Amino acid sequence: METSKYFPSVETLDEGYQKTFKNCDELLPTLPQTKGWWFGQLFQYHGFWISGFCIRGSMLNHDHFKPRSTDIVVATSPKCGTTWLRALVFSIINRASFDFSDHPLRKANPQDLVPFFEKIIHKDGSTSFVDGIPSPRLLSTHLPYSLFPTRMTDDTSACRFVYISRDPKDVFVSKWHFASKLRPKELPPLSLEETFDLFCKGVSHYGPFWDHVLGYWKASVESPKKVLFLKYEDVKKEPLGCVRKVAEFLGVPFTPEEENKEIVEQIVKLCSFESMSNQDVNKLDKRYQQRPVSNSDFFRKGEVGDWVNHLSPQMAEKLDQITEEKLQDTGFNFH
Repeated sequence: METSKYFPSVETLDEGYQKTFKNCDELLPTLPQTKGWWFGQLFQYHGFWISGFCIRGSMLNHDHFKPRSTDIVVATSPKCGTTWLRALVFSIINRASFDFSDHPLRKANPQDLVPFFEKIIHKDGSTSFVDGIPSPRLLSTHLPYSLFPTRMTDDTSACRFVYISRDPKDVFVSKWHFASKLRPKELPPLSLEETFDLFCKGVSHYGPFWDHVLGYWKASVESPKKVLFLKYEDVKKEPLGCVRKVAEFLGVPFTPEEENKEIVEQIVKLCSFESMSNQDVNKLDKRYQQRPVSNSDFFRKGEVGDWVNHLSPQMAEKLDQITEEKLQDTGFNFH
């Protein structure tokens, strides 16, 4: 059985977890696999390319996680605004608990306040840690919607998902930069062209990207009270309206008194790229808490349309063609 700082040893697992780990260890060698963009392998699992660690997380979720009606899941495909959405949702839900001048987001990265579900479901070798999080639990995930158990996704469950999508051209560029930062120095760098080819073929973390987006889009159409679907570009253009929309969806709309106090404006300002990237905690390097990813790695530009500085017209056209084909007759577009 695999052990590392991420995987507990078998001796520390409760009996149910031991069974799930064994099932996962037997499954992984049977799956199609390829090298990840930065480290480790990606496995093709139920149509998506996912690391072994996160496949385990999904299986542990299916086998052991007990959702609550108050659970809120912040869902994204990587590099679509995960850090931003975590910060916004945390601020909206906890707006009455903290003063903006001394807010937790000034001292902690959003991943510490809205923990990564695929990771914490492993913690302590049982559900004790995740069960111990007080309600409402705010959880973040990159898992496709189809990989959640029906007890979380059917209409009898009150837990809610907030999802954000982004133009695939910007997603690819951001993902390539991120992979370049994390890729071990002993490995040859991934060229933009090589990585672009993989992305177009759907071979990227939690890819194919378009399938990930469409899973949540269709769920939001079928169950609008369960899944809120946002576009990164809309949040950049109309942040105040989007924050109000999220609050309404989560059942905590802003009161007239809060509007008069400009609470929405304060949330938008606190969670802005400029504010977040300039917090000391988000300038920490990779040695912080022995993480493979530094807090600063989550902040690059946060812009819309930065792809024009990296992709050739031919590359942009190819991605647009793939996107058009993937979205045909779905009722969704990125514009």
